[in-house]
Amino acid sequence: MGTRTVWLVGTYSTKVEVSMQFQLEGVIPALLTPFTRGGKQVDYERACALAARLADQGVQGIFPCGTTGEGLLMTVAERKTLIEELVKAVGKRIKVVVHAGTLDTAGTVELSRHARDVGAAGAGVVTPGFFGYDDASLSKHFESVAKAVEGFPVLMYNIPGCAKNVLTPEFIVRHAHAVENICGLKDSRGDMGALNRIIADRPKGFRVINGVDEYSYNALLAGADGSVSSTANVVPEIFLGIFDNVGKGNLKKAWEFQARLGRLCGLFQYGKMVAYYKEGLRLRGFDPGCVRPPQRELTAGEKRAFAKGLEAEGII
Repeated sequence: MGTRTVWLVGTYSTKVEVSMQFQLEGVIPALLTPFTRGGKQVDYERACALAARLADQGVQGIFPCGTTGEGLLMTVAERKTLIEELVKAVGKRIKVVVHAGTLDTAGTVELSRHARDVGAAGAGVVTPGFFGYDDASLSKHFESVAKAVEGFPVLMYNIPGCAKNVLTPEFIVRHAHAVENICGLKDSRGDMGALNRIIADRPKGFRVINGVDEYSYNALLAGADGSVSSTANVVPEIFLGIFDNVGKGNLKKAWEFQARLGRLCGLFQYGKMVAYYKEGLRLRGFDPGCVRPPQRELTAGEKRAFAKGLEAEGII
């Protein structure tokens, strides 16, 4: 990227202090956002009930307003209200890491500051999408957001399948070392080799969170700190089984959970439609409301086939 001025570097101990404040690990469901019929309104009460249910089930955090949470289909006011309610509901029990990303820098700064001000644990910032951006543009974006919330943990969110623009391992590691409060990564790229390089070269305390269900087991073995997952809304016990057993060295048992998760990934259509996760929760006894258009609900036939698959796996 050439020569640039790095603000916010400070001392290494300061970066460690911010990272230690963050300490994100474990199972972090990418929280679903319940909408009323037709996606007209956010059902805040139901969202808080889902977060409390997940906290009761033992997860270590939640990641609201992200891809699974349909955050980019929500207004800024809706996103702010949802985060305020979630922090009040579960913020003292589990970490609420807010996805604050938007398509522009100013909007991302606004939501990141709001996350900080209401007591969230950190702000996730997705790579801005739609337009193609070079590394210099992306660097300025992430640095501007981090500077605007100095001392507050920022989690880079790499999901090129949706955002179009990819954060390379070199880009991630460079910013992890240079920018004081960029202290984590949610990586949904789906490239285990790239993830290995990031883990190997990251600074002390920098949290690497896997975002691809199929790699949950392997990512932990490589040194990742946890997983953010859509599927964890529905079957958190499977992710906890992987995380807990890897931590205890029970690798055979952990792999059994991973093999089961691999089969479920196909049933959930690998995240192509949010409605599958909401239907899965509904079949397990919790009604998570509707999706927001242009997301669509499942057809009757899709629901029958999905329920049959979950039943065969012993989920319902």
